[in-house]
Amino acid sequence: MYRSHNCGELNASNINTEVTLAGWVQKSRDKGFMNWVDLRDRYGITQLIFDESRTDKTVFELAKTLGREFVIQVKGTVIEREAKNKNIPTGEIEILVSELNILNAALTPPFTIEDETDGGEDIRMKYRYLDIRRNPVKNSLLFRHKVAMEVRKYLSDLDFCEVETPYLIKSTPEGARDFVVPSRMNEGQFYALPQSPQTFKQLLMVGGMDKYFQIVKCFRDEDLRADRQPEFTQIDCEMAFVEQEDILNVFEGLTRHLLKEIKGIEVDKFPRITYEYAMKTYGNDKPDIRFGMEFGELNEFAQHKDFPVFNAAELVVGIAVPGAGNYTRKEIDGLIDWVKRPQVGASGMVYSKCNDDGTFKSSVDKFYDQEDLTQWAKITGAKPGDMIFVLSGPADKTRAQLSALRMELATRLGLRNPEVFAPLWVVDFPLLELDEESGRYHAMHHPFTSPKPEDMALLETEPGKVRANAYDMVLNGNEIGGGSIRIHDKATQQLMFKYLGFTEEEAKAQFGFLMDAFQFGAPPHGGLAFGLDRLVAILGGQETIRDFIAFPKNNSGRDVMIDAPAKIDDAQLKELHIKVDIQ
Repeated sequence: MYRSHNCGELNASNINTEVTLAGWVQKSRDKGFMNWVDLRDRYGITQLIFDESRTDKTVFELAKTLGREFVIQVKGTVIEREAKNKNIPTGEIEILVSELNILNAALTPPFTIEDETDGGEDIRMKYRYLDIRRNPVKNSLLFRHKVAMEVRKYLSDLDFCEVETPYLIKSTPEGARDFVVPSRMNEGQFYALPQSPQTFKQLLMVGGMDKYFQIVKCFRDEDLRADRQPEFTQIDCEMAFVEQEDILNVFEGLTRHLLKEIKGIEVDKFPRITYEYAMKTYGNDKPDIRFGMEFGELNEFAQHKDFPVFNAAELVVGIAVPGAGNYTRKEIDGLIDWVKRPQVGASGMVYSKCNDDGTFKSSVDKFYDQEDLTQWAKITGAKPGDMIFVLSGPADKTRAQLSALRMELATRLGLRNPEVFAPLWVVDFPLLELDEESGRYHAMHHPFTSPKPEDMALLETEPGKVRANAYDMVLNGNEIGGGSIRIHDKATQQLMFKYLGFTEEEAKAQFGFLMDAFQFGAPPHGGLAFGLDRLVAILGGQETIRDFIAFPKNNSGRDVMIDAPAKIDDAQLKELHIKVDIQ
């Protein structure tokens, strides 16, 4: 037995107890006649004492050779500490060591294994196994485990059954590129790693499993935008004999359960807004509603004056920024430069200051009188002391630009408190979106999403206006989950493939197995998938998902610790009948 106790559990009640501990040397303090060593494991830190007058001479001398991160085992007696440390659970005691065994010596680590480390991200990712020893990373992984266990508990208590689905599947178009895996036994053929278990969970519904869930790895070979990973984890769920309302209720319940059990927070309201409302009011389909600054459309009171910029715009839209009326000209100019950055793309910005006396001072006073500016304030909800910022241009582009500004201002103003949680549902998404380059429609979610029954007739005449029976859950400005009611009959699925531009032969080759299954009594069904990585990060009060993943990839999709991806040798390529031809 390497240890009788861990390094986080001993306290004053254990004084005079003989114990055995094992762990890593956090640090040592050699005072000549006395040597203190902090011993660390996953559970905490216990101070060891080697006393020249009370410790065996051989053990005392051996203790002087200990370096940081040495793995050791000690035996000794729990005694009361003279200088107590109230900041740690073991701070009242220390171990007077009688035996010391060095289990493994260690090189000096490339960065300090402390909560506040001197290691940059690149070096910590290269030595991730050392980074995990640090409390912030270790605790993030333990936090992820706690969330996953609560998810399993909640769903299992509702009779959901966890079923594993395959990782080696067939390549299907789901919106991103697949990772492909060559098959040695099937020459010239390839598996794909699943972007999601979508078709398999639908087949489980055909199979009568009724309520399925899985905490599952998914894979997408896409360009990695900020804080994305090529492999990610979903809480994947599907239910049979349900309508949209049933699914929303179940997963509102799951979210409430997690907020209560993990954060101790009770959340009652889950507002529901349509996709159209979200885009018009917040400029995106995952709005952060912890703060206001809702959009006010100003065309009626900004156009038909003598200001050509607004007159030529499809949309003139503004937001009222609380308390920003005291911004200096330098601060305003800084924001104008911010929206002009290529990442945002605005050509400029108009502002109107709401004075305490009810008057207004704007950058376009030459064109607009106090009555006009009063209407701007009314529409945006601006109050004395606020500032109205206005953008104009093509509607979709301008809303996206103002949305980016809204989030930036909220961050600067401290309105995005990570300990405040504001969930909502966004519903009634468009079923299809037009690809301007190809001129073809694509499924906004995936090809198996059911149209709203009342919109079916529009598929022939106005496909862009068809609404999907789809829904997203948004938490603090992040989409944490999404799903839909699925198509469950062959005829409707064939019709959907037709409008997505599949020939009958292409649809059969790609999805014949699913349409065949629909002919054997497929029940009405629907589901939802939560992104576990993102959900855990938000519950943990963090913006980045990497610290909640044990071994993450960098922004180039590389694992710098094991140096992957990597070339394979010629013998493997030959066995797989693959020739690499890089131009």
